[in-house]
Amino acid sequence: MKKWLIRVIVVVVVLFLTAFWQMFLSPRPPLTIDPATLAGDGSTVDYCDLPVLDGSGRKAAEIPKGNTPGCSYSHFPLPILAECTEPLVVEAADIRGLWIGVEGDHVGHVERVEQCGRRTVITSSGIIHDSGPNSTLGENTNDTEGAVLFTIGDREFCPRTSASKIWNDGVLDFHVFGWGPIVVRRYLDGDQLIWEYADGSVTRMDRICTLPEDQRVPRPRGPRVSLF
Repeated sequence: MKKWLIRVIVVVVVLFLTAFWQMFLSPRPPLTIDPATLAGDGSTVDYCDLPVLDGSGRKAAEIPKGNTPGCSYSHFPLPILAECTEPLVVEAADIRGLWIGVEGDHVGHVERVEQCGRRTVITSSGIIHDSGPNSTLGENTNDTEGAVLFTIGDREFCPRTSASKIWNDGVLDFHVFGWGPIVVRRYLDGDQLIWEYADGSVTRMDRICTLPEDQRVPRPRGPRVSLF
């Protein structure tokens, strides 16, 4: 009985360490977002003036994948899909634009949604989640949740995340790891965007044209425990 208990404990410890390494210590994909896009100021854009998706410009698969630098961008970047004019797939609703939470669990939350073809990019709270066809990396987001758990010197450690975004009759479903259960949903209800999160929260959002000043620089997130 004692030997079995020790074996179980060893297995649990090994599984925990493996999961911890995968979430916090394993290397993330290279940063392939256009440096000019990342360096640009997204607060200067009129988000009510959306690109016309008439197929006259670049396709989603011709544009490098947008991903989060480290655990957060330093300021709200320019749109990743600004030059993309590929028409949306039939299953997709047009939820492009800048949105702010006005009712529900995350009032004041601001996010930018970009779309073209099958590709969707959501930029908010320091992170960039880009999924779908691109010219540099895979189709899953394979990025970070953004909340810093601990720091070692000047280096921040935040958990990795990976999800696919799949349109299902006008609803954008986020599947964890690309194949797992649905953890996030976004869909239109009249003129509002509904955001359902894995914790059970539901937020109703309205369109806005200009990024609020307090959203230009993301607030630090997570406990940020200093180890050394």
